[in-house]
Amino acid sequence: MASFLTDSPPPSLFQSYVQTGQEWLEKAAISVFKKGRIPRHVGFVMDGNRRFARRHGATSTYYGHYAGMKRLEKILDLCMELGIEEITCFAFSIANFERSSDEVAYLMRLFRETFASFCENHKLIETYGIRVRFIGDLSQLPPDLAEITQKVMEKTKENNSRVLNICCPYTSRDEMTSAIRANLEQVDQGTLSLADMDHDTIAKELFTLRPLDVLVRTSGEIRLSDFLLHQASLDGCQTHFVNCLWPDFSLWKMLPILLEYQIYCDVSKGALALNNE
Repeated sequence: MASFLTDSPPPSLFQSYVQTGQEWLEKAAISVFKKGRIPRHVGFVMDGNRRFARRHGATSTYYGHYAGMKRLEKILDLCMELGIEEITCFAFSIANFERSSDEVAYLMRLFRETFASFCENHKLIETYGIRVRFIGDLSQLPPDLAEITQKVMEKTKENNSRVLNICCPYTSRDEMTSAIRANLEQVDQGTLSLADMDHDTIAKELFTLRPLDVLVRTSGEIRLSDFLLHQASLDGCQTHFVNCLWPDFSLWKMLPILLEYQIYCDVSKGALALNNE
């Protein structure tokens, strides 16, 4: 397993056996599910890091944020093994800048460490040919962190097998505002008429690349929190609210989502085709 962050202390012999057994079961489950239809684009609202820290008795939310970033590493690896082509994760909302200065400063340090690792010989990115994209209002990031994001995107821009979209800092309202502005600029330039401006022309200017197939939100909260609102509203996208905190999310929480997708994907697309006739 490739690591974004500093490695943990080596496990005991018993822990090694348990980990090996778990990895074998995961690979067996993945091989079975890959026989069916796999969503091409999955979005994650990675919610519950602070509650995870409190549940584990931590005196600071830092523990939860670190655990959440480590979990992203694991889930990304699993998604790549499953064959999912595009992953979009909600790393930091523009609204999160309103949190305490200490918490925001820690998150920025965590992002620096994590994102900088993408510029190195990162095994996961190289193995799957992942193109890393940072989407949102990057001008709101500290200048040095914004520079790191640009370096990562430049380094991975030729990778064309998979895509990792990191929303940081991001809100869907900001994304849609940007898309509408892009349409209006095309109107001013004469490349688009105002009468032809619709949800399709706006969708073409959104930050993500492929249509969203599945949106997952952890922590049990039943809301989208200003994440991929336009993409999630389109026919064919399945939304799942999972009652577990993000650092606890695992393949075993993901498999029921994949199973439902495989069962209902063809049914929903067939119904959509009938409605369009």
